[in-house]
Amino acid sequence: MINVEIWASGGGTNADAIMQYFKGHLSIRVSTLGCNRREAGVFSIAAKYDIPSVYWDKESWNSTEILYQLKERNIDFIVLAGFLKLVPEEVTAQYVGKIVNIHPSLLPKFGGKDMYGARVHNAVLESMESQTGITIHEVNEEFDKGKLIAQYSTALSPETETLPSVQHKIQKLEHTHFAPTIEAWITSYSK
Repeated sequence: MINVEIWASGGGTNADAIMQYFKGHLSIRVSTLGCNRREAGVFSIAAKYDIPSVYWDKESWNSTEILYQLKERNIDFIVLAGFLKLVPEEVTAQYVGKIVNIHPSLLPKFGGKDMYGARVHNAVLESMESQTGITIHEVNEEFDKGKLIAQYSTALSPETETLPSVQHKIQKLEHTHFAPTIEAWITSYSK
């Protein structure tokens, strides 16, 4: 069985969709959730699926501790689903090609440090973009700079779009495409 650990920092809607998708999968399982915010709603999502959770405070968020824990849990792949911390370089080096992230824009547009959630959508709106979408990419030592795996887009009406309408379109893309793309990525890596 291939063990996947999801890292998230917020409410967990993407984590929920991924956990649901892989529930009962024959070769891939979400074995753990990792989170850096004690009050994050994603903990209750993991509990709903009986998936153990790990919390990292500032002291335990270091490459030595993270790599030790990943080895102890026998983690093969890491999925960032709304995880807002930069993954330490030692971890990305140990898991080259085995950490994936989702970003709520068509990278390289609207990516980088501090570009997440509503900040990205507001930048898209301010730029009067006629389309936006999601980017699924491998993770390296820089925010949003890893190897592109897939992009999915949606049309926008620049004059009439609002933050809620863009958020809704992006979330629909995420929940439709992220888990199947993870499955294809892991399957192709494991061949």
